[in-house]
Amino acid sequence: MVGPSRPLIVLFGSSIVQLCYFFNGWGATLTTCYARKADIFLRGYIGWNSRMALEIYKKIFPKEHCRDKHREIQPSLVILYFGGNDSQDPDFPNSSHVPLHEYVENMRKLAHHIKGLSEKTRLIMLSAPAVNEEQILKTYGDNRGRSNEVGRKYAEAGVKLGQELGVPVINFFEALYGKPGVFWDGMHLTAEGSKILFDKIKDVIKKADWEPTLDWDKMPTEYADIGTDMHLEMMIKETEDETIGITDSNSQELKPQ
Repeated sequence: MVGPSRPLIVLFGSSIVQLCYFFNGWGATLTTCYARKADIFLRGYIGWNSRMALEIYKKIFPKEHCRDKHREIQPSLVILYFGGNDSQDPDFPNSSHVPLHEYVENMRKLAHHIKGLSEKTRLIMLSAPAVNEEQILKTYGDNRGRSNEVGRKYAEAGVKLGQELGVPVINFFEALYGKPGVFWDGMHLTAEGSKILFDKIKDVIKKADWEPTLDWDKMPTEYADIGTDMHLEMMIKETEDETIGITDSNSQELKPQ
């Protein structure tokens, strides 16, 4: 273990999570915002669905053997995403499809377990996303078994579940649907797509009445009394406003600054 102990934030999901540091992604921006304030753990698995998540979730989030000098170590925040692969066409070769009713119950089980880790573990759920069907076909030569007609149903079910559980839930479908430049292959996020998701997550965190707060602007900066003031808060603000958007969604090459 590396000290000193900080709040822990876990990003758990499929490819939208695993790739969240690509192209100035939403995970990279969160990490910058929480620099010297919280540690972010990435648990992303390309191609996974909610059924696969149930095979290992207790290993990622164990309730036992999580103690540091008699103090429980549990996440302060978990951002949970599955649904894109669950909504895949069951007839597509090697499909990751999970029926809608099973998907909902799988997500319910994951959410209950995470919320039960500690009294101060917070959860944000992301619904199934929209896709760009034309771009998928152009990129892969087929539709990868993905459609907005089905994806919308999984997204609506995920939003309804989050509301039922009293958990903040981001309608990832509505956030992306019909917007240009948000995918590099029709399914995975460009810098512009990541900025949309980051802004949604930021809104939840900053509006939440959580104690202790997880708003990075209100959290103490580690060892702020040592060394030269490098205007960290100003750098984070610039990151929120500018850095995530410096990638060209067409070429995915960094633009000169």
